[in-house]
Amino acid sequence: MNYQQTVEYLFNSTPVFEHVGASAYKEGLSTTKALDAHFAHPHRQFRTIHVAGTNGKGSCSHTLAAILQAEGYKVGLYTSPHLVDFRERIRVNGQCISEEEVVRFVEEERAFFEPLNPSFFELTTALAFKYFAEQRVDIAVVEVGLGGRLDCTNIITPILSVITNISFDHTQFLGHTLAQIAGEKAGIIKPHIPVVIGETTPETREVFIRKATEEEAPIWFAEEEEEILDSRTAPDGMGRIYQTRSMGELRGDLTGDYQVRNMNTVLCAVHRLREMQVIRQERSIRDGIGQVASSTGLMGRWQCLRKHPSVVCDTGHNAGGWQYLSRQLRTQPCRQLRIVFGMVDDKDLETVMAMLPDDARYYWTQPTTKRAFPVEKVADIAGRRHLNGRSFAHVADAYHAALQDADPEDFIFVGGSSYIVADLLAFV
Repeated sequence: MNYQQTVEYLFNSTPVFEHVGASAYKEGLSTTKALDAHFAHPHRQFRTIHVAGTNGKGSCSHTLAAILQAEGYKVGLYTSPHLVDFRERIRVNGQCISEEEVVRFVEEERAFFEPLNPSFFELTTALAFKYFAEQRVDIAVVEVGLGGRLDCTNIITPILSVITNISFDHTQFLGHTLAQIAGEKAGIIKPHIPVVIGETTPETREVFIRKATEEEAPIWFAEEEEEILDSRTAPDGMGRIYQTRSMGELRGDLTGDYQVRNMNTVLCAVHRLREMQVIRQERSIRDGIGQVASSTGLMGRWQCLRKHPSVVCDTGHNAGGWQYLSRQLRTQPCRQLRIVFGMVDDKDLETVMAMLPDDARYYWTQPTTKRAFPVEKVADIAGRRHLNGRSFAHVADAYHAALQDADPEDFIFVGGSSYIVADLLAFV
């Protein structure tokens, strides 16, 4: 098989959550442990940092990887989902795993793993850990796929755990209260391993304290350290300027307003890594934060694609993320705000659409996944909310219509789902 055939095999022969949702979710770690034993426990050959949370874990993972790269380490980075190419999930120093490595893994190992019937994510995790070991990475930043306690990444024993925040998402698997969801995320807290918590509520804070106490794990709350004193968008509109408690002014290359909370979490984690002597140079922190996208390949976080008219896309896909996105969209200086929007069916469509600006022009659409909310459903809810828009069967059609309608002073936003952004980036 060539690379394209191999990727199609992975998507079509294993249950893929991104494609089919709940039916791809496998509770328990038995298959993961069988794969891990077969490959001789590759994750034990390098240090790891484990990152969980409802929102922000991707940005935090990429930022930590960028800082560690600037420190001079060979850094593995495992994240999901990908936007354009499967290989984005597995990187070493920002470089995607090669097509040849993906093909070789499937060809050499399918006789073993096919009888196990692994999920797509179980198999991808095994590939990532095996590849990182073969590449002799010094350290890997590993993003949880879903939840934490039963996520197949949870076989690792990291040097540091990070939980960014808790809000309602994947409630059919993780629970219908914030405390229940926090309990699943807290499952990554290991005995005696320090953990950083980014944001809490009274009910989630108690869960984290209880779990950390049980595991005798040192716990830090980024909200208490308040490392970020102030923040603003950079004068050129690219990135953010942060005033910090311990490092003065920092410039980050990620622009979204929600990055302020992420950066506070990252810097709290960085303090722990400095105490461990994993990070020694302040310059590494400054350089890493300033070049996250270029050094790790991060895409889809308030990503500016063009000017005049401005076009920005963002992968924010749930109510927690849209609390920030809706505020930022309302403050954009422009003649007319235009929004290309769609979502997938395990998200709270009604709640998110209640947050959408009522003065924007909308281009309702649906991503190319079986889990997409049909554009007709999105448009129906929009009509009941008196949101002004037109419907399009494909993201490309919606985007081109928005671009054709726009004046140079307009602002076009594309989002609502990672899959909307993925469809966009596939052709822009």
